[in-house]
Amino acid sequence: MDVKSGYPWWPVRNGLLRDYPPLLVDSQCDAVVVGAGITGALIARALIDAGLDTIVLDRRDVGWGSTAASTALLQYEIDTELLQLSKLVGEQHALAAYKACEAAVLELQAIADDVGDVGWREAPSLYLASSRRDARRLRPEFDARREAGFRVEWLDESALRERFGLVAPAAILSRPAAHVDPYRFTHRLLAQLCERGLRVFDRCEMVRWKPDAGALEIRTATGARVRAQWLVVAAGYESQSLLPQNVAKNRSSYAFVSEPLQLPAEFARCIGWETARPYLYWRSTDDGRLIVGGQDDRIDIPARRDWRIPRKVEKLLARLQELMPDVQPDVGFAWAGTFAETEDGLPWFGAHPQLDPRVLFAMAYGGNGITYSAIGAHILANAMRGQSHPLAGLFGFARG
Repeated sequence: MDVKSGYPWWPVRNGLLRDYPPLLVDSQCDAVVVGAGITGALIARALIDAGLDTIVLDRRDVGWGSTAASTALLQYEIDTELLQLSKLVGEQHALAAYKACEAAVLELQAIADDVGDVGWREAPSLYLASSRRDARRLRPEFDARREAGFRVEWLDESALRERFGLVAPAAILSRPAAHVDPYRFTHRLLAQLCERGLRVFDRCEMVRWKPDAGALEIRTATGARVRAQWLVVAAGYESQSLLPQNVAKNRSSYAFVSEPLQLPAEFARCIGWETARPYLYWRSTDDGRLIVGGQDDRIDIPARRDWRIPRKVEKLLARLQELMPDVQPDVGFAWAGTFAETEDGLPWFGAHPQLDPRVLFAMAYGGNGITYSAIGAHILANAMRGQSHPLAGLFGFARG
């Protein structure tokens, strides 16, 4: 199989949207955000909104890390189903997490509308039962969501085949949900924030930080120093290297984008995933392509991960063929990326009890990284202002 692979799809499609300089002179600010991906951009927005003078640093180009590899499915559904999460953290906490993610999707839509030209598209989420046994288990999950007030619809086997061209025993159709161009969203949001005073420096790695006379001193590989009251580490899965212990496990996920093709109309308007773990996930693009991902594994070595891309794509195509026998995609481009997942499917935001309380972490791990980031941005902004947030405990290190 001839598969073009290598760099993630979004930078290849968009090119380098904007160039930022490295930091070469000593500076000071209220807060430094390390990580110029979608998480760092959303946090920077919340800090600028709170009136905090903010600097963003990244050792790569803007949006080049996990953001570039993300397929950017935006939904309130968490990798851990509502009923299972209720068993882990309690029904009240589980509902609060799901409701916050629902609100985050709507907030992200408002941000996307304000920024403009980020490829935002509303798209209901299809959660497929991967087997008849899963279909029986999924019905109580549907009932729990409906009782909690979520906008859900139960689809049986015939409805899935007739409306979406899918072969599966059952599914939950949920709203709100959407997808976005994550690379473009990050660049355009940061550019807008720069007009409001944000300072962004890429190809500028933080090498260490230390307390310094009531503040923090952040040193960079370029030799510059930044004096700040707060440091936010939003460096994706790489953030774990700064913690005294791992709080998540690194995984690799694989994806491809097809050449343009004809898709059933309702299928093209939705995003989808399934109950199997690891699960297949998909969405379409505005130019008629299909993005398909999954086949997650425990490989955490980039060279070994990338070597597996062709075989993983074959498996993704085979599973897609089982679900959609009438669609025959030609693979245009394939890639792989590292992501991290937690045991309960929830993120980590805030200070770690064994580290300086002015160092805050933004670890939006799992399949809901962008929606988690929208929530976490408010948690961190509140923490800097000395204000509480209803999810600070559930999404903080105290739960662990």
